[in-house]
Amino acid sequence: MNKIKKVPVVILNGFLGSGKTTLFRSLLAQSKKKNIPVSAIVNDMSELDVDGELLGNTDIVEDDSSILESISSCVLSSKTGIKKLDDSIQKLLRNTTPELIIIETSGSCHPMPLIEYFKGQNQVQLTGVFVLVDSFMLKHDFNYGESLIPQMKGNIAEGKRDTINLLVEQILFCSHLFITKTDKIEEEKLPHIATHVQQINPLVSVHSVLFGRLTLESLFELDEYNYSNVAQLTTELESILESEENADSPYDLATRVIKDDRPFHPQRLWDICHQYLDKRIYRSKGFFWLASRDKHSLLWQQAAGGISLELIGSWRIGIVEDENHNLSEMEIEQLKQMISEKTGRFGDRHCELTVIGDKSQVNQFTDKLNTCFLTEDEIKLWEEGYEFDDPWPKNIIERVS
Repeated sequence: MNKIKKVPVVILNGFLGSGKTTLFRSLLAQSKKKNIPVSAIVNDMSELDVDGELLGNTDIVEDDSSILESISSCVLSSKTGIKKLDDSIQKLLRNTTPELIIIETSGSCHPMPLIEYFKGQNQVQLTGVFVLVDSFMLKHDFNYGESLIPQMKGNIAEGKRDTINLLVEQILFCSHLFITKTDKIEEEKLPHIATHVQQINPLVSVHSVLFGRLTLESLFELDEYNYSNVAQLTTELESILESEENADSPYDLATRVIKDDRPFHPQRLWDICHQYLDKRIYRSKGFFWLASRDKHSLLWQQAAGGISLELIGSWRIGIVEDENHNLSEMEIEQLKQMISEKTGRFGDRHCELTVIGDKSQVNQFTDKLNTCFLTEDEIKLWEEGYEFDDPWPKNIIERVS
């Protein structure tokens, strides 16, 4: 009897903001260009599911939405997350015929429960557990990785578990380690980072990947994940992780969501970010608009100490209000119909952000962000055409699907 060939699975793991979605999008884009059937699962611990929405807007997913499963509002390594993961894999296998399944985890995901899940699966085979490590974060928070092991030892001595444990254990369980955002650090410091992270897991090779440049074909060359390499580690951590598997937001992480129709005051937002954004805010992301740039839908991406704004597209209401829209009357009417179905005060314009960080800091930063929306008096000024000072860079990246 012929043995049924299992579908290989690659997990993209790594701390918040390490570049997983960039790599994920690149691999999916390659699968379409090269006509290689790939299915995908994306996990976002926030209810907004920003990563799922971004991936859903790529050409490959728009052409065939059945290839993507999105799991939000929980971390994939929790009991709830594992159950949703199993449901998603079974659904993908029923509805598609993938040659590969790629899973993007949320940054707070511990790899061990996922690895344990794939043991003994008869339809899929885990081949890669990739961990992406942000070199810019290691530079600022861990002296280019040098203080990571000493801080981990300090946690062990104190019986403490926090995001340092998570970062180190993600590296310990990985089969392949990729250092990202190397363009943001001094070139001569890269070997220092590689040396320090490889001390944590000497069994893996360390590579740098910039802007998600990894060939899809290389994922098909991987052997099955070596479970024996982590057998002792699994035994040591089993009882510890049992207490965390029911938590949807472990490691003292807290998540807050901001939803508002109003635009941000550009100068006030700039000032608040420079005053209150610190390393305890691990990640914030979402969609928003500025009073000074009311035609454009912007993507907010923050990790560690860096914030980037990306142009996602134009608000429908902005197109309608533009006298030089170059659209037919029928197209304008269609846009107006779509806008009328929105409940927002400013057409389809809106702000939705997720903020993830240490419990001690998330509420303060989120509350400060909420003060950055235009007041009623400022809204009147905006409606009258007042131009607000805007210190944000003008060279915003345009995101291309």
